[in-house]
Amino acid sequence: MARRGTPGRGKAKAADKAVGPKAKGRRDGGRGSARVEREPVSRPVGGGLAELIPDRERPHGWTLLIDGAPQSHVDLDDPAHLSFAYQRRLGHVIDLAAPPLQPLHVLHLGGGAFTLARYTAATRPRSTQQIVELDAPLVQLVRDHLPLDPQARVRVRTADAREGLGRFPDGWADLVIADVFSGARTPAHLTSAEFLTEVRRVLKPEGRYAANLADGPPLAHLRGQVATAAAVFPELALAADPVVWRGRRFGNAVLLASALPLPVAEFTRRVASDPHPGRVEHGRALTDFTGGAAVVTDAEAKPSPAPPPSVFENP
Repeated sequence: MARRGTPGRGKAKAADKAVGPKAKGRRDGGRGSARVEREPVSRPVGGGLAELIPDRERPHGWTLLIDGAPQSHVDLDDPAHLSFAYQRRLGHVIDLAAPPLQPLHVLHLGGGAFTLARYTAATRPRSTQQIVELDAPLVQLVRDHLPLDPQARVRVRTADAREGLGRFPDGWADLVIADVFSGARTPAHLTSAEFLTEVRRVLKPEGRYAANLADGPPLAHLRGQVATAAAVFPELALAADPVVWRGRRFGNAVLLASALPLPVAEFTRRVASDPHPGRVEHGRALTDFTGGAAVVTDAEAKPSPAPPPSVFENP
């Protein structure tokens, strides 16, 4: 688990100071072919120390970390590549939101390295997308070093996620994706029924909401979030790793909600077929999972629980 998910490798060492991208020619494996070795980029941002770490397996791949916690992975050569498990699950949500190649109106609450906006632009050309991200220095870092395709119709607004959501007209979005973390925790005001009521207002009648959630044993936060979503949306599904479902470790879960029936069978098949297979629950089983958890309101809302330090340690 990470603030927004972790790739399948250990955490990279932090850079000591802010540096720009450098390139050095080096012989590769004695075969006489030069390759470019990229250097990490480090810069203070609103959420802490942001680092862009080169992916040694992908010539134009980068991992974004903030205070040592992996946030996003981007491959500039292949924006349809999703490295983190939770992002692949959100990618399935995007794939199943409409017939292939049909453009969408997508609102992203939380920007990171714009990974899912890049994915949508690559897989659904001519989509109209808006990103709401509070951390202006982070947005600038990403723009400077991981620029968006100029042909992608993506607008970035610097604002609090809930404040930005409130500026959208009724029925604007086909899909709202929430992936907002501050200090590895989802802010309290993004966990309530009032917040989800605003989400539903911005969605089209057939639109869908997807959220990256994080929790650990005894999964009280996750149960409360499912109960809260059920108070606003009649159709729900939740995807997570089996060990998270069993309450054995802290991790990510993807919540999917809508006013209309969801493609649960296909979503389940795709999640189960991922490199790190997950499990999807819906219907009565998901209701039973909540265990009678109370609906979260603004008055009682709390941030999601902080992950244990061991989550970000190398194995």
